[in-house]
Amino acid sequence: MNADVQTHAGDPVSLRMRSIRKSFGGVEVLHGVDLDATGGSILALLGENGAGKSTLVKILAGDYTADSGTIEIDADVNSSLTPASARRLGVRMISQEFQDAGTLTVAENISLGRWPTRGGVVSWGAVQRRAEDVLDTMGVSISPSATVATLRVGERQIVEIARALADQARVLILDEPTAALSQQEVHKLFEWVRRLRDRGVCIIYITHRLDEVTELSDRVMVLRNGSVALVDDTSAVDRRQMVQAMVGRDVGSVGRPAVVDEADLGPAMIELDSVSVGDQVLNVSMSVRQGEVVCVYGKLGSGTSQLAELCFGLRQPSSGTLSVAGRPASLPGPGQAIAHGVGYLPPDRKREGLLMIRPVVENLAAASWPKLAKSRVFMTRAVEVDAYERWSDVLKVKANRPETLPISGLSGGNQQKVMLGRWLERESNPLVLAEPTRGVDVGAREDIYATLRSLAAQGKAILVVTSDYEEAIQVADRVLVMARGEIVGEFRNDDVTTANLIAASGG
Repeated sequence: MNADVQTHAGDPVSLRMRSIRKSFGGVEVLHGVDLDATGGSILALLGENGAGKSTLVKILAGDYTADSGTIEIDADVNSSLTPASARRLGVRMISQEFQDAGTLTVAENISLGRWPTRGGVVSWGAVQRRAEDVLDTMGVSISPSATVATLRVGERQIVEIARALADQARVLILDEPTAALSQQEVHKLFEWVRRLRDRGVCIIYITHRLDEVTELSDRVMVLRNGSVALVDDTSAVDRRQMVQAMVGRDVGSVGRPAVVDEADLGPAMIELDSVSVGDQVLNVSMSVRQGEVVCVYGKLGSGTSQLAELCFGLRQPSSGTLSVAGRPASLPGPGQAIAHGVGYLPPDRKREGLLMIRPVVENLAAASWPKLAKSRVFMTRAVEVDAYERWSDVLKVKANRPETLPISGLSGGNQQKVMLGRWLERESNPLVLAEPTRGVDVGAREDIYATLRSLAAQGKAILVVTSDYEEAIQVADRVLVMARGEIVGEFRNDDVTTANLIAASGG
């Protein structure tokens, strides 16, 4: 039977998923998975892309139907759930992609799908009061009358949580909720998630960020290749054990790259001399030389993304000089940046970097079509396949039939590797990489970091712009910290630490 959520209001929920199996196209992706969670606790659900995390929680939310197994929420035992029955039992999922309505107000979004009515007509006063009540409960200062499209990313995330809370969520699934949040917004989000836990909500928290697991969760569960690889109290496992469970091998602990002798570095490939971009980048001077990886670390809104865009011709300096390969460069657009040898990975690969419906090989070859075509009138698929094969093994890209498979069919890590291969095929130097491992699993991150270190050793100049301090620590020779549009600190070698980076950025 499916009891209404109101029947259980106030009681800690008990969730048990047993022997869950699911196949797609004859390929089984979940092999009898068990999951246990209770109200008043946070379960971190980990695993590489393709491990089965999303499939499992979508079965819980009613988006997919399991081939076999049971879902037990308190006394309700179900072989499957629909979105409606999951909702009645208090299951809510907040995905990476917002499910809000940007043209509606905050209050309207909070009541979306569950409008209070009087006599068959929406009671707008009740809509307003519901929003005020839930936002007050959360201690949020967002205006109920604000249009959602005008909010910052972190505020939109909170509106999603407010809607779940107003809808009496008892099992809340959060899928990579911090992927686009600043450090300050992350801390605020954690505060709200803990409040929900303390109110008895059962929280399943999906993330690739292992520092978040340690800081936030009570228990951790790791999936690998559709099976459970680890379940334990978070306090009983360390980072190495979690990573080993995810990838099936010991990849070691977080470490710094070997020290590079500055005497071995080549000339500067990117130089900024007192460069400003409006009020977003202020009087920045820096350089990146051949043979080094330089990270610019800062919270979202610090000016780091505008700095990266400047180097690829997406923004213009209001003052100062940008030089590429030792010469002052005017880059009125990406075309001119590419012509100067600059390669660029944008922070949002799906919207800004990839041709999502086009084949993998076409995506890798796209920036090199003039070179690859040579005297041909038309580009051929065979030439694109040759280009892909030059880099697929180097970058450890995993793709079946890449000549026909749309790149949308690859995991985030493999998509990112293909984009990197695009610029390697073109022999671009320098490389400007904005948030290069956002939404990428642990194994793919290690592959990308190893590739960047190898490219630097071969003479590439690599500028990484990131809001992930662990990324800066693992890959950079030098780290510049940016805050409020300015460079506020520079660290190298043993001084590149979590404490130094966060302190300098104002965290």
